[in-house]
Amino acid sequence: MVKLNKIYTRTGDDGTTGLVDGSRLPKHAARMEAIGVVDEANSALGLAAVACAGSDHAEPLFRIQNDLFDLGADLATPAGEDEDFAPSEMVLRIVSAQVDWLESAIDALNEGLEPLTSFILPGGSEAAARLHVARAAVRRAERAMTEMASVDATNPQALAYINRLSDYLFVLARVANDGGKGDVKWIPGANR
Repeated sequence: MVKLNKIYTRTGDDGTTGLVDGSRLPKHAARMEAIGVVDEANSALGLAAVACAGSDHAEPLFRIQNDLFDLGADLATPAGEDEDFAPSEMVLRIVSAQVDWLESAIDALNEGLEPLTSFILPGGSEAAARLHVARAAVRRAERAMTEMASVDATNPQALAYINRLSDYLFVLARVANDGGKGDVKWIPGANR
């Protein structure tokens, strides 16, 4: 259980921040960028969850928000030598079951949707628009995570999770647009 009695510590005043293992990194390091962008995506997801309140879709979004905290903890725990990214009592990692849950949820949501015949614009209903904002934020988190992975060992399940999450949010946005009937279709060159 996390217990925070004091919010400010002054330890970051020198431009560094602490990781789970006690090491410190510059706040602009690739790992810290990835952690920060995952936090931004989680905040965007919170707005989407509020827009979905009262529907069957709010609870899964809260579950995903919790998973994104797990993801942040995973990213904040540098891998040791020969790390297999297995979780333990002291190390929180994203696991394949979390990725599998997203895939099953995508498949279930997608069953009731008509196939796409055009790219769609991010919009339609308010809930769909917020889900698209969250999807775009998740895509940015994925870019930051893959950049981190190019310099630091990164849990492959964490990368799979963030990739599936943007797909989930895309499909859920279509569901929120009256099962895709309210999707706003892109018309190439419409305003030439």
